[in-house]
Amino acid sequence: MTEQRDEGRRGVERAWDELVAAARRTVADGLVVGTSGNVSVRLGGTILVTPSGVPYDRLGPRDAVGVDTDGNRLFGELAPTSELPMHLAVYRTTDAAAVVHTHAVHATAVSTLVPELPPIHYMAAALGGPVRVARYAPYGSDELAENMLRALRERTGCLLQNHGTITYGDTLDQAYDRTAQLEWMSHLWLTASSVPGHAPTLLSTGQLREAEDRLRGYGQQ
Repeated sequence: MTEQRDEGRRGVERAWDELVAAARRTVADGLVVGTSGNVSVRLGGTILVTPSGVPYDRLGPRDAVGVDTDGNRLFGELAPTSELPMHLAVYRTTDAAAVVHTHAVHATAVSTLVPELPPIHYMAAALGGPVRVARYAPYGSDELAENMLRALRERTGCLLQNHGTITYGDTLDQAYDRTAQLEWMSHLWLTASSVPGHAPTLLSTGQLREAEDRLRGYGQQ
């Protein structure tokens, strides 16, 4: 029993270290400013989340915050992220192992212009298809979480109107990569659509399906 507790504690410590590293990376990669984004990972029935309003470079091992899927605190003294309702909504409705939320500038700009990011690149298939925009609601609200879930239907990421992005994945690395791809595609579409007298060529549903099939076999198996 003691060995199981020790192993469980080490698992939490490893996951927290990875979470903090990913949160710091969102700042380094320009996806958030200050503490505006948040990251979470799931370990069984425990959700580890970044705390509210604490600069990521100040986070240490003792700052770990854990809640259950109902938001009840399991450990940690700091208040969890104000966007906890969105994270918990994803975990309650999917098998996600990690969630990344950012205020990436190009993706946020797109969220103010269109109801979905046009299929400008085949990597849209990695998120399940054209990325929808969730209707605006106050941050941290249950309404925003509900709007997000509608936009995430059959998708692994969406834009949040006048707000930012949210993605999830089977691993933290996958969730982060989907966030980075979403920001890149947003930048690409904004760049292409800004050329006077021209409109970007977009991919068809069939082309996206073909890309999705090819992406399943991508990388080392």
